[in-house]
Amino acid sequence: MAMKQAVLDRIRVLNKYATNRLLIHISGKRFGHLAILNHEGRKTGKIYRIPIIAEPVENGFMIALTYGRKTDWCANVLTKGGCSLIWKNKEYRLNNPEFVDNEIGLRAFPAILRTGLKTMGIQYFLRLSRIA
Repeated sequence: MAMKQAVLDRIRVLNKYATNRLLIHISGKRFGHLAILNHEGRKTGKIYRIPIIAEPVENGFMIALTYGRKTDWCANVLTKGGCSLIWKNKEYRLNNPEFVDNEIGLRAFPAILRTGLKTMGIQYFLRLSRIA
């Protein structure tokens, strides 16, 4: 397991400085399941924008934690108690972040995407509630 996490950490760093800079331009649009998550740094207070895999659920969104639970953005969202998300060209304010069971998280996504998430080995999901 430690080896798998080490590989994920290397991929995460590569994506942070390369791939995400490209994906941010196509995320949050009318197509696909890529959204833009805006979150505030817990130490710096700086606003960050990252592409993520998300799906709307009743009164909120489910987010696939592609690199596990221990990422900076996830820690920021948990510490601040929320974030905002751009989904299909609309921005949503979200709060009440909570980790959910793997099966519950997977069920939130369409079958074809669920298969992809399983194949990628995604095990963790974060649910956030919409602020009215």
